[in-house]
Amino acid sequence: MANAINSSFLSMNNTTREGMLSSRGGNVFLALLVVVTLLASVGNQLFPAGSALHVDTYTITLLGKYLSFALLAMAVDIIWGYCGILSLGHGAFFALGGYAMGMYLMRQIGDRGVYGNPDLPDFMVFLNWSELPWFWQGFDFFPFAMLMVLLIPGILAFIFSWLAFRSRVTGVYFSIITQALTYALMLAFFRNEMGFGGNNGLTDFKDILGFDLQSDTTRICLLLITAACLGVIYLLSQFILSSKFGRVIEAIRDSESRVRFVGFKTENYKVWLFVYSALIAAIAGALYVPQVGIINPGEFAPLNSIEVVVWVAVGGRGLLYGAVLGALLVNFAKTHFTGILPEAWLFALGALFVGVTIFLPRGIVGLLSSRNKSMEDKP
Repeated sequence: MANAINSSFLSMNNTTREGMLSSRGGNVFLALLVVVTLLASVGNQLFPAGSALHVDTYTITLLGKYLSFALLAMAVDIIWGYCGILSLGHGAFFALGGYAMGMYLMRQIGDRGVYGNPDLPDFMVFLNWSELPWFWQGFDFFPFAMLMVLLIPGILAFIFSWLAFRSRVTGVYFSIITQALTYALMLAFFRNEMGFGGNNGLTDFKDILGFDLQSDTTRICLLLITAACLGVIYLLSQFILSSKFGRVIEAIRDSESRVRFVGFKTENYKVWLFVYSALIAAIAGALYVPQVGIINPGEFAPLNSIEVVVWVAVGGRGLLYGAVLGALLVNFAKTHFTGILPEAWLFALGALFVGVTIFLPRGIVGLLSSRNKSMEDKP
């Protein structure tokens, strides 16, 4: 009995200590997020181009792109790191959110397109479409477009996950069907008759809410909005995952059969977590498009979803800021090394994933947390 009590006490003590480390790391992450985005914005606006403190517009755009990817990585970590469900199809929700935003931006072009048609995007004029398709109606209104950013991916995620989890599809089988989902969507969006621009996608955006997308001020605002969304969603996710709902989710990850035996309907918990994760991915896609300036079917490619899993693994799954760190580090490396060794980057990415899986199963953040624990345990 004494041994059992001691074991229980030690387990509770370790859990509390991990929670403290997670909270501490989260606070550091939020502080760095605020500092970096503010410094970058100030550097772009207040210092001239020749100054050493000047931050050019390209860097602002690149940082906004990285933060959008960080939000996508957080979405994958929520479902994989906390519930143990490996999704290889979250790129689909990211792309759907991006397309909804892209459709709004295309409607804002009006008669400023190449063909000067006030009602039809250029690609529709080129394909001899006579009128705007019904599913494009309403996308000239920003609130409607933002509703579609959440509604379409949310409905798809709900139907897909409800069918999968109700049939108790788990493990590698679930990963395969998520990959099949995003691949099927990619093939569909490549078709010109779908009405989404075919293989060229949607591009040549002019403005958003009346603000010029090429303006430095607009770029900074988009960066600040992306950083704010990342911070707010991080806090909301942390709150959800530390609640009773989150504890049930972690229990499902550790032993779903026991949780089901106790009386919980585990399928319902997994469905709602999957939908929440998909919505975050869709928001990331909507923030990504106006900063990058294009959305095409390539975003649905299964390789993109696999790459997100690598980001999470490198940073450390099961810790939200670990996923963010992995996304930032890997994408920073990708930006620099693809220019130097473009053909070798995919091999380097694969080697990185294998190396992290073997030598750092908890990622970079997990390694740092282990070192902090060992230092605290020393007398």
